[in-house]
Amino acid sequence: MTISPSKPTVAFAHLGCEKNRVDTEHMVGLLAEAGYGVSTDEDSAAVVVVNTCSFIQDAREESVRTLVGLAEQGKELIIAGCLAQHFQEELLDSIPEAKAIVGTGDYQHIVEVLQRVEAGERVNRVSKVPTFVGDEHLARHRTTHEAVAYLKVAEGCDYRCAFCIIPKLRGNQRSRPIESIVAEAHQLADQGVQELILISQITTNYGLDLYGKPKLAELLRALGEVEIPWIRVHYAYPTGLTREVLAAYREVPNVLPYLDLPLQHSHADVLRAMNRPWQADVNERLLDQIREQLPDAVLRTTLIVGFPGETDDHFRHLMRFLEQQRFDHVGVFTFSPEDGTAAADLPDRVAPEMAQARKDALMALQQPISAAANQRWVGRTVDVLIEQHNSQTGEMVGRCARFAPEVDGEVHVQAGADGQQARPGTMVPVHITGADIYDLSGQIVGARAMVAAIRSDA
Repeated sequence: MTISPSKPTVAFAHLGCEKNRVDTEHMVGLLAEAGYGVSTDEDSAAVVVVNTCSFIQDAREESVRTLVGLAEQGKELIIAGCLAQHFQEELLDSIPEAKAIVGTGDYQHIVEVLQRVEAGERVNRVSKVPTFVGDEHLARHRTTHEAVAYLKVAEGCDYRCAFCIIPKLRGNQRSRPIESIVAEAHQLADQGVQELILISQITTNYGLDLYGKPKLAELLRALGEVEIPWIRVHYAYPTGLTREVLAAYREVPNVLPYLDLPLQHSHADVLRAMNRPWQADVNERLLDQIREQLPDAVLRTTLIVGFPGETDDHFRHLMRFLEQQRFDHVGVFTFSPEDGTAAADLPDRVAPEMAQARKDALMALQQPISAAANQRWVGRTVDVLIEQHNSQTGEMVGRCARFAPEVDGEVHVQAGADGQQARPGTMVPVHITGADIYDLSGQIVGARAMVAAIRSDA
């Protein structure tokens, strides 16, 4: 790739979820392929592309603050992503420094957009209905740690949960063929990726639109042939966790038994109000089934409190459910009314102070549960993917299979008894010696210790 001296340097500001991150990586790759200089230094760039989030109000405010801050520095802006899809012409009207907006299904046109901006045009490149999804043939420059990569298996969502604006921002589900996903996974393996994270809005519905039925089990088995040690699946909706899918989790060696179940609530009344009636009778039965078929499963969920109409009885039901099910990891959000969603106009709003108090109560309940789950790993030796190394203290920081990036905990690793260190991007055996609410700690197991342990077991 040759950078043309006549082309401006473009900086990127990335906000939002991992799906947004993949879109950013494609835009960076496309611009670099076209000869543009690409930088993370906004000060030195002529143009800044801001890939925005518009999922909830807090995310919108962060996106707008970023845009306003850059505009006040005199930067020319290209606004991409969910905020552009959501507000379109309003952004161009409100931010004169914005030279273009690019929708969630239009990021593949970023080179054309920038060329039109250079020619003095103000560009609206937002499709009314997003239909595009990138594949292994679209240029991409990864922005994650070299050992970790996200792979988007599908885009969009066919569900219409009352609180969620994603279908409006990203369109209906559109899956990539299995062959396309496996081809990209092989590309990432060749780049040294150790952990591949499959992402979409509803990964357990993968393939339904393309093949007429979900094909996650078949996809996981196909990915078993890829030389990547860890394959992690994000967002396993309950209805898609069939026996065939759970068997694939159990039988494919590099698929981690890590299930991220966005259940949102436990009470049937609240689930019906959320337009998730299919989930009302499945939670406990499904969780028992998962634990029976995957005894080592690590379970994460996300919950919403303060949904309109949530009563004290509904919340107590959720507290009991959380106490009984003992998830490894839990994220809790307070309800955010989003314009354009059915829940925005629902009556019986819960006061923000009450919603926050309920969130705090759930997290206080969960903390000792998470601590106990971590404590059960003390004494085990597990593989840890090292991600940071403090050269001054010698401490390394990484993750074992039970921790997903950014949302879960870390493993703090000391050098082995023989002084063995590990560089970022490598996977090493670590003997776990300590645990707290969120993190684990341990020591690298050197070759001598491994040989001694194997001989003692023989």
